[in-house]
Amino acid sequence: MSEKRILLGNEAIARGAYEAGVKVSAAYPGTPSTEISEAIAKYDEVYAEWSPNEKVAAEVAIGASIAGARSMCCMKHVGVNVAADPLFTAAYTGVGGGMVVVAADDPGMYSSQNEQDSRMVARAAMIPVLEPSDSAEAKEFTKRAFELSERYDTPMMVRSTTRLSHSQGIVDLEERTEREVLPYERNIAKYVMMPGNAIKRHVFVEERMKKMAEDACTLDINRTEYRDLSVGFITSGIPYQYVREAMPDASVLKLGLVHPLPRKLIEEFASKVDKLYIFEELEPVIEEQVKSWGIQKAVGKEIFTVQGEYSAAMLRERVLGRECSMEAAAQVPARPPILCPGCPHRSVYSVLNRLKIHAAGDIGCYTLGAVAPLSVVDSTICMGSSISTLHGMEKARGKEYIRNWVAVIGDSTFMHTGINSLMNMVYNQSCGTVVILDNSTTGMTGHQDHAATGKTLKGETVPAIDITRLCRSLGIEHVYEISAFDLDGLTEAFRRETQRDAVSVIITKAPCVLLKGVTFPDKCVPIPEKCKKCGACLRPGCPALTRNADGTISIDETMCNGCGLCEKLCKFDAIETRRKA
Repeated sequence: MSEKRILLGNEAIARGAYEAGVKVSAAYPGTPSTEISEAIAKYDEVYAEWSPNEKVAAEVAIGASIAGARSMCCMKHVGVNVAADPLFTAAYTGVGGGMVVVAADDPGMYSSQNEQDSRMVARAAMIPVLEPSDSAEAKEFTKRAFELSERYDTPMMVRSTTRLSHSQGIVDLEERTEREVLPYERNIAKYVMMPGNAIKRHVFVEERMKKMAEDACTLDINRTEYRDLSVGFITSGIPYQYVREAMPDASVLKLGLVHPLPRKLIEEFASKVDKLYIFEELEPVIEEQVKSWGIQKAVGKEIFTVQGEYSAAMLRERVLGRECSMEAAAQVPARPPILCPGCPHRSVYSVLNRLKIHAAGDIGCYTLGAVAPLSVVDSTICMGSSISTLHGMEKARGKEYIRNWVAVIGDSTFMHTGINSLMNMVYNQSCGTVVILDNSTTGMTGHQDHAATGKTLKGETVPAIDITRLCRSLGIEHVYEISAFDLDGLTEAFRRETQRDAVSVIITKAPCVLLKGVTFPDKCVPIPEKCKKCGACLRPGCPALTRNADGTISIDETMCNGCGLCEKLCKFDAIETRRKA
C-alpha cells in the first residue's frame, strides 16, 4: 500500500529516482536544485556525492550508466553550461543503464546570474526533456525518464523551475524497484567518440529524435483537456497551474515531454480551438516550433514576456484584460540581501574598502561585497571567473594597473573551477593577488560540504584537501593563511602582496557564522559614554548595529555574533566584547 506525503518538488524528484532503482547520483549544490541531492543521500541504497563541479557530476553519471546502472546528475541551469561538454557527447553515445539529468531553471533570477532556459540547451544537445507541473508529477516523470532513457538509448533531462523545486504537494510514495545492474558489454563504436564513430552515432541520434517525436503523440504524459473550445492553451510545467487557476474553463494541451514536440497532437489540438495561446516561461521554445509548422494563429511572446516568472495574474491581465492591482506589492518594503552579522567576508571587505582595492568577484555569498556600504566587488560572471578575470586584466593593462586589484573566491567555488584558473595564472606568468575566502562550507546554497571540508554528502569523514598545500603545489611561492578577523594582518598582507610581481594567494579563514556546530560565546556591547559618534563601526554595514537619535550606536544582542569587527574599528574603546552569561 502506498503512503501519501507532502514533499517539495525537489524531494519528489529524489523519491522518483529512488523508486526507479537509481544506484548513483552526483551533483554540485546550486539553488534551486540542491535539495534533490540532500534528499536522495538519505537513501542507503543510493550512492550520492557532491562532485567538485557539474561537469564532473555528469561524467560520474555517464560512467555509472555505461557500467549498466541507473544514474542521475542534478544541477541548476547555469550548471548545465558547465556540464555541457560531456552531455552533448552523451547524447551521441546513448546509455547503458538509464541516465537522467535534472536541470533546475530559475525564472525571475531569485538566486542566479542569468535567466537561461535549459530546454534550449537540451534542443542543441538533442536530449529529450520532461517537464513536470507539481510534486506528484515530479516523482512520476522522473521515474518515466529512466524508462524512456533505456527505451530510446538516450540521456533524458527532467526540467524543473524554482517554483516547482521549492513548492510542496501531495505525493504517493511507492516501493523501490530494485533493478539489476546490466552486464557491461564492451562497445567501442558506441562509447568511444572519435570522429569515425561519432559520425555514425549522429545518424542514430537524428533517427532517435524523429522516432520519439512520433511516439510522443500517444505518450500519456502529453494530454489534451477539452473544455471550452473558444480558447485553448499549449503549456507545460508550472505555467499549466496558472492556466488552470486563471482560466479553468479553457481547453489545454498539457505537454509532459517538451522536447521533442508531438507535432500531430499539437496540430490536432490547434485545429479544434478558436484562439490558441502558448504559455511558456522564458524562451519561446514551443512557440517557435509550432509557428514554423504553419500554425500562425498561435499567440505567445507577442503578449507574454520572455523575462521573469509567470503568474495567474499575468494570464488574467494579458488574455482577459483584467488589470491587476500592484498596490499591495508597492507597499512591501525592499529587502535587499546582506551579509549576515558576524560574516567573515564583511571583515575582509572592510579592509579592502579602506585600502580602496577593487575585487574581481565570483559566485557566492561574497558577491554581496558589490553593494554599499562595502562596494568592493566590481565584477561577477560565473563560477571560478574571478581569477581568470584578474588575469585578463593584467594581460590587457599590465602589472601596474592591478596594483589595487585582487580576485576574491570562496573555498567551494575555488574547488569547483578556481583551481584551473589559478594554474593558468602561474603557467602564463601573470601576477596578481588571489584571496580565497575560506569559510569551510558552500554557504550560499545552504552549507553543503566539498572536497576541502573533510565530509561527504553521505556524512562520511574523509581526508580534506589542504588548499594551502594545493596552491603551493602549483608553484606559487607566496601563499598565506590569515584569520578573516585579523584587520591589521589583512591590511599588511593586502598592501604587500598587491605590489608583488608574481602570483600570490591569501587564504582568509573563519567559519560561516551559520555553520552547524559553530558557536559564538561573546557579544559586542556599546558603551555610550565613550562613543564619539564617528560612525567608524557602522561603515562595514553590519545589520546588528544601528545609530541612535543622539548619534551613538546600539547593538541588537539577538543578532550580534560577537565577531568583534566593530570593536576593532572603534578607536575610542566605545565597544567591548563580553562573554555571554
